[in-house]
Amino acid sequence: MNTITTTIIDIGRDFSRYPAGRYETDGPFSGELFRAKFLVPVLDSNGHVTIELDETAGYGSSFLEEAFGGLVRLGYSSTQIKNTITLHSEDPSLLEEIEEYILDAEQG
Repeated sequence: MNTITTTIIDIGRDFSRYPAGRYETDGPFSGELFRAKFLVPVLDSNGHVTIELDETAGYGSSFLEEAFGGLVRLGYSSTQIKNTITLHSEDPSLLEEIEEYILDAEQG
């Protein structure tokens, strides 16, 4: 029997209440670091992850674009990302913003 393990990552608790910046050179809680530390390992393991987005002080567009759009630039398809990562937020516009970054990156 093939079971998929679902991990829950609460960005505010497990990463930082103050995620910011695109690249690791921008600071200690960048989108690049979040992607490398949390998202890529799940995609590579064929697991599943739910990302809780609500417990932070907010997000810059550079953090979100690099964390999620950056997955596409690493070679993951939007379909693979959507099948692996479930986003949860009380703010639907945040979910839409992340989806746009993924689709924009896929379109080049």
